[in-house]
Amino acid sequence: MNSTPDESWRERGLRDSALKGDPDAWRVLYDGAFPRVQGLLNWRCGGCADLLEEAFQETWMIVSRRLTTFEPTRCRFATWVCGIAINVARQLIRKRANERSRMQSLNGNEPAMSEGAKDQSERVAIALDQLPDHYVQVLEAKYFEQFSMEEIAIQRSMTCKAVESLLTRARQAFREAYEKTQ
Repeated sequence: MNSTPDESWRERGLRDSALKGDPDAWRVLYDGAFPRVQGLLNWRCGGCADLLEEAFQETWMIVSRRLTTFEPTRCRFATWVCGIAINVARQLIRKRANERSRMQSLNGNEPAMSEGAKDQSERVAIALDQLPDHYVQVLEAKYFEQFSMEEIAIQRSMTCKAVESLLTRARQAFREAYEKTQ
């Protein structure tokens, strides 16, 4: 989402102050982005608490190192951080999927996973990661952002019927990817 000129100006000032070491400016940026980033990562990580925590920490480490590259006229700070968070989550999920695959081949069966809920959460995260981006985006818009079909249609410059069709295909692809994670 693009920033308004006032938002751009404000976030540029906060960025510049944070880069000069102002902890209050950093706190304002962090606090403003926190709920959206936390929610997005929770959704992308399938609710898996340890994966969420690792992704969240890694995201903010990258953000702190790359703050000089944030350009407020291009997007809002929270949107920029969410882009980083999505990439971090993808990398961690793929790493987990590879580890899980290695464990299965070593054990010859299901790996010794912790509780079933954690296993299910990891399976959700892995399945989401295996979907094409346009499927993840429409699922995210519907189930994370909780946008209506009309809102998604407007965002994607599609008809409501086309969004319904895309969402149906995305759900089916998710179901198939999820079943393959067993």
